[in-house]
Amino acid sequence: MKLVIYVRYSSHSQTEQSIEGQLQYAKNNGYTVIGEYIDRAQSNTTDNRIEFQRMIADSDRHTFDGVLVYQLDRFARNRFDSAVNKAKLKKNGVRVLSARENITDDASGILVEGILESMAEYYSAELSQKIRRGMDINAEKCLSNGSNPGLGYSVDSERRFHVNPEIAPIVREIFEQYASGKTVMEIITDLNARQIKTSLGKAFNKNSLHRLLRNKRYIGYYIYKDTETPGGMPRILDDDLFERVQSMLDRNKKAPARKRGKDEYLLTTKLFCGHCGRMMIGESGKSHTGVIHRYYKCSGAKRKLGCHKKAVKKDWIERIAVQYTIQRVFQDELITQIADKLVELQNTEDNTLPLLRKQLADTNRGIENMLNAIQQGILTSSTKERLEELEKLQEELKTSILQAELEQPKYSREDIVEWISWFKYGDPNNKEYQRQIIDIFLNSIYVFDDRLVFTYNYKNGTLTVTLADVSAAFGSDLKSRTPPT
Repeated sequence: MKLVIYVRYSSHSQTEQSIEGQLQYAKNNGYTVIGEYIDRAQSNTTDNRIEFQRMIADSDRHTFDGVLVYQLDRFARNRFDSAVNKAKLKKNGVRVLSARENITDDASGILVEGILESMAEYYSAELSQKIRRGMDINAEKCLSNGSNPGLGYSVDSERRFHVNPEIAPIVREIFEQYASGKTVMEIITDLNARQIKTSLGKAFNKNSLHRLLRNKRYIGYYIYKDTETPGGMPRILDDDLFERVQSMLDRNKKAPARKRGKDEYLLTTKLFCGHCGRMMIGESGKSHTGVIHRYYKCSGAKRKLGCHKKAVKKDWIERIAVQYTIQRVFQDELITQIADKLVELQNTEDNTLPLLRKQLADTNRGIENMLNAIQQGILTSSTKERLEELEKLQEELKTSILQAELEQPKYSREDIVEWISWFKYGDPNNKEYQRQIIDIFLNSIYVFDDRLVFTYNYKNGTLTVTLADVSAAFGSDLKSRTPPT
């Protein structure tokens, strides 16, 4: 099998030790590595990563059969992104393999992979909560949380905001120009002609200028989430000028375009047309009475590619998917099997931390040797330069070790059983519960005119039910009994 390696580092200070583990895994299993895709200093909360997207696009060429990651949360910590991108790879005959989590390529392996992805997303959200708590503390003190301070402001080493004496006059000028009757386009043209940039270093456009003119920071408001703290920011403008501009903006504002209602289509990448085999995609339409109806439609029928499969109602098919999955999948022996497998995977030897700790110990010895040489009177420019390099490396390794420890939390068997049992006893009407049930346990549904064919991430996990069975189990309004056993 020909593989490519995908690596993501969340900071520049992380080392490339995980690649060694991936290469060793490929060698042990007789795989051939033909390329690498590496994203440095990239977050994994979204799939908007340059090398990651290049890898997905390159899979269209059919030059490799698998993508090897060190562990699954390097691929994605968001199960929707994971499902969408794995579906793209699968379409091109490409598998995703994990060097650290040696998951079998059978139905139970797919199920274990789904649980691991779910726990990774949960952990990512939990880590984000801790970060947000730190940001909340900063906000209470009206300090910077690291985001863009805005044109006209600067931030010192203690996170305090200050008026930038060179840029603040430009902010006042912009407000005065608008208050004097200049149009937005006239102001933009003038600013760009003078090569005055936004706080992000970009040319002004309508959106960036409107954001600036609406920014209450300029009259001293510290804004965090939905909370505004008067006097929390150093003031650049007086209230009179700011309010005059707001009144003019309100008068000149056009009626906003009506936004399309958003709703999550839970079966995206899971639902397929029984006629032509193509994926069914979410759509919505409005009736003559103004009611919005949501449904899934065959992509072949939508693009008029010869398929005439009728659309199915979104709520109807999603509710059926959840109910049959609950009934068919959750068994005590399965929960025990998954928990044992996850504990086993957690106890698999991880080379990253030992290697990082060894490097730190070697670095510490190097620093100690340098200090001993200095004490003995051996001090040259190269000695000083080498000591500074070692001290910088020492800090980077400490950061990498802390990051690795945070990214690999250990769960007890009891924690895992409790986690999985939540699915067994969850509320089927809860949207988040429905999403997780579908994402983790359901592989696909094929919709025919007279039946539904379910495939689960579970041994012998294929189930065919007729529409007559569905109607008998659920009733026409889905206020239902449980499916028959």
